[in-house]
Amino acid sequence: MTEVWLLSNRRVLLLALVPLGLLDTIAAVTLTLDFGLLVKVFAWLALVISLLLTIGLVVQMSRPRVTYRQGHVLFYLKSGSPIAVPVEVVEAFFLGQGPANLPVHVTGHDKTVNLIARLSQQAPEWAKQETKRALGRWCDGYVIIRGTWCEPLNGEVVRKLNSRLAEVSKQEQVATKSKEVP
Repeated sequence: MTEVWLLSNRRVLLLALVPLGLLDTIAAVTLTLDFGLLVKVFAWLALVISLLLTIGLVVQMSRPRVTYRQGHVLFYLKSGSPIAVPVEVVEAFFLGQGPANLPVHVTGHDKTVNLIARLSQQAPEWAKQETKRALGRWCDGYVIIRGTWCEPLNGEVVRKLNSRLAEVSKQEQVATKSKEVP
């Protein structure tokens, strides 16, 4: 079973649904009125594109940023499957600060609080992974999750993450030792 450790930023995604809902409504109303074939074609096109974008946003809302499953910490920082890192490779979580990477520049709000996961230097195969740049970066053994695209970050969130990481790491060590002893 997958245990969610960090959610996506649902507020931003819900906010993005507002203009799409407006476009859906306008397109649907336009289809009921008699504006001619060309307008109806554009209305259908707008409706289909808007609905596809809405589905994409709803999928993103249900997609967490960090989870745990069967001895692996899963990082959802790209399209498709998450990056599954063995729990023994993840050493700690802490807060940092970095660029917000917003699609528009907002004066005075170009920085965001980020969540950083430090990975073991003894596992160089996990030092670098490809990610979607807007969601975060992964380099030199650090996973940087942009705070813009996850639930609000604070000391309590980091304490919970580190506490849970310690618990599952201990469970994994016990399970590994019990498998080794005949």
